[in-house]
Amino acid sequence: MEKKYKYDLQKRLVIFSAEIIKNVQALHKNYAAEHLTKQLIRSASSAALNYGEAQSAESRKDFIHKMKLSLKELRETQVNLEILNEADLIKDHQKFEFIIKEIKELVAIFTTSIKTSKNKEI
Repeated sequence: MEKKYKYDLQKRLVIFSAEIIKNVQALHKNYAAEHLTKQLIRSASSAALNYGEAQSAESRKDFIHKMKLSLKELRETQVNLEILNEADLIKDHQKFEFIIKEIKELVAIFTTSIKTSKNKEI
């Protein structure tokens, strides 16, 4: 990822989703991998799309709700990656290094952002 996008969360989510799409060929080809891959693409892209919606939230409560939806999708993506890894369905781990590192960072960022937003509500 280019350094200039490090703090542009929407760009990070777009790049993250694109990296998943570009690297699914690094997974073994079988029924389980195909099933999980489709869900992986859906959840990763959904996180980016929900974050885009959060940017035009109508209130702080709406913003928090949409951020929680993004976090939910990111956690789903993270668990999916863990399943793929545990089931030995990733045949080229090098291609997934960035993806696995990035999902951990994104989950942490969203968790902190939601907590901060909630604290500002009080």
